[in-house]
Amino acid sequence: MMEKKIILAHDLEENLVTAVKEAAPEWTVITGKDEEQWGPHMKDASIVAGWKKAMTPYLEQAENLDWVQSWSAGIDSHPLEDFEKHNIKLTSANGVHAYPISETIFAMLLGWTRHIHTYTRQQQEKKWHHAGLKLELHGKKIAILGAGAIGKETAKIAKAFGMKVAGFRRSGKDEEYFDQMYKLDQLEAVLPDCDYVVITLPLTKETNGLFTAETFKCMKPDSFLVNIGRGEIIDEEAMIQALRNGKIAGAGLDVFATEPLPEESPLWNMENVIITPHTAGSTQYYNDRVIKDILLPNLKSFINDEKLLVNLVDYSKGY
Repeated sequence: MMEKKIILAHDLEENLVTAVKEAAPEWTVITGKDEEQWGPHMKDASIVAGWKKAMTPYLEQAENLDWVQSWSAGIDSHPLEDFEKHNIKLTSANGVHAYPISETIFAMLLGWTRHIHTYTRQQQEKKWHHAGLKLELHGKKIAILGAGAIGKETAKIAKAFGMKVAGFRRSGKDEEYFDQMYKLDQLEAVLPDCDYVVITLPLTKETNGLFTAETFKCMKPDSFLVNIGRGEIIDEEAMIQALRNGKIAGAGLDVFATEPLPEESPLWNMENVIITPHTAGSTQYYNDRVIKDILLPNLKSFINDEKLLVNLVDYSKGY
């Protein structure tokens, strides 16, 4: 009988590895993030959790590979065409980030509105200055692009601030905590009424380059943009010009077209920009949630030859 193998390509806490072993007692569990640990097992592993770019060259010999669990919600860096060609199922880590990313979004919104970013700079200079503080979040209108786990949690918090919440999703289907839902092709018609705009979308063919110079022209000059989706969703040069020319008031950015953000990027020195280094989803509970909330339920289904029910990616949609 052929040995059944699962690769967990991360250095995980022992209790999480034990949980996987207990869920699949007849399987061999390979752990470790380094290629020397997982490489020799790629040819006969059925499951890989934590896909890495260095694994792609192994695909042609990975004849038994049937399911890949991504360690990130965004799966645009994965070889999706190859996975589809080889009939490999892919599940994302969507939902794992909902709490930390929604907290980061509101840290940026509050930081901007209450001038925390400005006061932090002033503290370095020992400067006591009001800095024109006057804005409030309460009662304002926020547009949230994407109504997945992150978008929904962000909308929920926004309602606690008494905000009016406009949502955007591919289907336009209504969702809890959103006052009104729109399709993405309605974006430019709605933006003129929005005080805050938050991008939580995945990177797909439809969302790549979604925000252009024309899009920024539709935004209010005192509006604030937050992007925690993917940098490529925004035309970065158009955004820089919009920030310089007062088309929008400011931006909170966790993702960029090129990462790390190049030192020569003008974004670093712009006083109306808040930058975090693609860390919005970082949390002490990350591995725990991937394993317990996604991998283990799907592993049970996989072993029973049933459909994977948690975060199964639709290759035709790109998420």
